[in-house]
Amino acid sequence: MRYLSIDLGDRRTGIAAGDDESCIVTPVAVVEVPRGDRLMNAIVDVINDHVPDELVVGLAMNMDGSEGDRAKICREFGLQLQQRTALPVRFQDERLTSFDANEQMAQSGLTHGQKKSLRDALAAAAILRDYFESLA
Repeated sequence: MRYLSIDLGDRRTGIAAGDDESCIVTPVAVVEVPRGDRLMNAIVDVINDHVPDELVVGLAMNMDGSEGDRAKICREFGLQLQQRTALPVRFQDERLTSFDANEQMAQSGLTHGQKKSLRDALAAAAILRDYFESLA
């Protein structure tokens, strides 16, 4: 099955694609639109381009494993996305995915601005890899 994962942010949202057969995950895009209707429309456009079978939304958990305000925002967003696209939406703990993205880029030679624009897509890729590992 084909998946798209979403790392929801306030101003930038990362998107990655992958499939559960090969477990290869690729960063797809960073949508630089604040949360709201414009972001939903932009993500639906990416979904229409990639035609996934399911969506995986990163769930912003507290470090103690509890769900706080950010997790509630992620769940509400996922529900809206599911209603809008009729695709199943799964949630995956996204703790430390931005840290993982930063580690990947540490020795890349990219400028700060290049890293900033890539970080969220790499975090979305980490979310999807973690989701695939949870299926195994």
